[in-house]
Parts: sequence; C-alpha cells; structure tokens
Amino acid sequence: MSIQLFIGAAAILGILVFVISFRLIAGPTKPDRAVALDSLNTLVVAAMIIVGVINDSVVMIDVAIVYAALSFVGTIFIARYIEGGM
Repeated sequence: MSIQLFIGAAAILGILVFVISFRLIAGPTKPDRAVALDSLNTLVVAAMIIVGVINDSVVMIDVAIVYAALSFVGTIFIARYIEGGM
C-alpha cells in the first residue's frame, strides 16, 4: 500500500514539474523565472526523497540534502544578480 502512495506522489510531482517548467520558460519577468526555478529545485528534492524512501537508500536522502543546500545558494546568487548586486 505504501509503495502505491509514493508512486502516486511521484506522479503528482511529475505533473507539477511540467506546470512549473512552463512558468520557467514563459515567465514574463526575471523574478518570476527565478521563483519557478527555485520551486522546480524544491520538487526535485522532494522527488529524490521519494526515490530514496522507495529504494530504502539513506545515500539518496543525503544527496537530496546536499542538492537542497546548493539550490539555496544558487537561488541567493540568482536573486543578487537580478537585483543588480553582482
């Protein structure tokens, strides 16, 4: 039962990735695109955690944590670039 739940959650994440990718490409302003990219990174981290739980892999969870930290730093750099601070 729990595997079907995780697979369903992964399917929903896949649909959301498609929707957010549209906003990333068609976003009217740079801040909209930056928010879409950050949201996309958050969904990727969630998908990595789901895959780690399904496969019972602690390493995948560690990779997701490192990816989330790097995503945060990347978002900060993008925000500073958009703001004009770099």
